[in-house]
Order: sequence, then C-alpha cells, then structure tokens
Amino acid sequence: MRAIIQRVSQASVEVEGQVVGMIGAGLLVLLGVGDGDGEAEARLLAEKTAQMRIFADEAGRFDRSLIDVGGSALVVSQFTLYADTRKGRRPSFTRAAPPEIAAPLVDTYAAALRAMGLTVESGVFGANMRVSLVNDGPVTISLDSAAFQMPRR
Repeated sequence: MRAIIQRVSQASVEVEGQVVGMIGAGLLVLLGVGDGDGEAEARLLAEKTAQMRIFADEAGRFDRSLIDVGGSALVVSQFTLYADTRKGRRPSFTRAAPPEIAAPLVDTYAAALRAMGLTVESGVFGANMRVSLVNDGPVTISLDSAAFQMPRR
C-alpha cells in the first residue's frame, strides 16, 4: 500500500457537488492499494500513519503524532499512486489492485485508524472526487508498506 500524507489545517472531499467528508486539523491521506496487498499492509500503514510524529510540540519540533494531538484523518482512495510511467506517455495502472480487492482494504485501513480512537472521514471509493485542503507547513510524507521491510542504510 502507498499513502501520501499531508498535514492539514482543514480538508474536504466532494462527490457530485456534495461534501462527503470533511476534517479540521489532522491528516489528509491519499491511499493506494497495490496488487498483492492485504489486511496486514493496511493495518501496518494505519499504525504508521497514526503514530508518525509530524506535529510540532511547544518547541516547534516534530514530536507529536496524530493520536497525541487529537487530530482527524480524511482518507481518500487513489489508485493513481501506483502509476507506472517508465514507458510511453500514458501511465499504466496494472500494479494497482483491482477495485474488488482495493475497496475493502481502504475500509480496513480506515477502520484501523478508528480503532486507535481517531475520527476518520473518507471519500467514495471509485468516484470522481474533488479534494480541497490547506496544507499545514507544508508537510507531505510518502509511505510505502513495501519499504518498511527493507533494511535501513
């Protein structure tokens, strides 16, 4: 699984002109599910998301997590995180999981965040969505569950 996480002061997602998810301070999570991902990857990525210390403490250092600050998460599925642009001009998305596998895993990820006591809003899987945000910092972090298994250099 891959996630682009943006620390926000506010974010929302609309489908057909209607707001379907909105948060104040917290994290906007653009979440992609890859072919071969499962519940273990969803739970691992959710844990990393919730516990990653990217919020400032009193000294201005990144020392607080989403849980610590009582923030919310807005989870938006985004298969384009698995775009393969190595060949040609049109991205290939063959490494993204098919919808029947990806949709339940996006739900598993969101449920894992909720199980940690977080408020979670979400978009509509497969819909054409309009995402609005105010990036705080800006702070944008990329996570890939496959990278968690690689040794650090």
